[in-house]
Amino acid sequence: MQERYIVPSRPEVRPLRQDALPKPVIFHDGRLVQKPTPLMALLIILWFPIGVILSILRVLLGSLSPISSTYYVVNLMGCPLTVRGTSPRDAKSSSTGRGVVFVCSHRTVLDAVYVSAALGRMTTTISYSVASFTEFLSPIKTSRLTRERSKDAQLINDILDQGRYLVMCPEGTTCREPYLLRFSSLFAELTDQIVPVAIVVKTSMFHGTTARGHKWLDPFFHFMNPIPRYEVTFLNKLSPDQTCSAGKSSHEVANSVQEMIAKTLNYKCTNLTRKDKYRALAGTDGLVGQQPVRAASKVIAG
Repeated sequence: MQERYIVPSRPEVRPLRQDALPKPVIFHDGRLVQKPTPLMALLIILWFPIGVILSILRVLLGSLSPISSTYYVVNLMGCPLTVRGTSPRDAKSSSTGRGVVFVCSHRTVLDAVYVSAALGRMTTTISYSVASFTEFLSPIKTSRLTRERSKDAQLINDILDQGRYLVMCPEGTTCREPYLLRFSSLFAELTDQIVPVAIVVKTSMFHGTTARGHKWLDPFFHFMNPIPRYEVTFLNKLSPDQTCSAGKSSHEVANSVQEMIAKTLNYKCTNLTRKDKYRALAGTDGLVGQQPVRAASKVIAG
């Protein structure tokens, strides 16, 4: 007995919702936020030359403005910055004069700049890889990590010993979907002065991140959106009993901070890392200038 199936010539295939997928899609690449339907493609084509000019103006104004006025500048340029949570000025340095670490979820290369704008003061940020041109345009100081734990720990200690505010993203790379990658525990080993920061970015046309494209274009694509929105939420500074000084391991502290931020954003925590992302999207381990060792897949499911 044979079974026969009739396949319609034009099946009505509808994309599944994120919550209906067998496994969630966590990583994906590409610059377009929305599916390029004929109407959306037309809108993008018409907006593109305007967006390029607007983006250049926004980047230059943001780069040249004093950090104390950046909050007002970005809002006047049509890039709303919403600040929520505990007043940033309540986060004081320790009695030893060491600086404070602001531990953030990572959405774009501009995270540290927007946190500095919300604080209204100069900060220092650290990054695994940032384009030299982006570093040149940044209104705040950027220090590069070496991926050698002892050297990176010394770098962070030197910054904190100078009493500076340090903005860092322990995920090590950006994630577009409502998930948090695994947090590196290095920050928890080096200080008890920790302020978790939850960041949300809302764009309508272009993603300001890429795994396979030119990273120096990231801020420009972000500012090419008609109204790119940033929401920065400062959580309460960790109490001594929530840090390593109370006998907790650095991994426990890092996981706790990850859970705090995820709960605030209604995101989910994962154990995925920077290496997982770049292996899935670019076929590399995320090292600058590294050539793909295999064909990269377009998405990774968790």
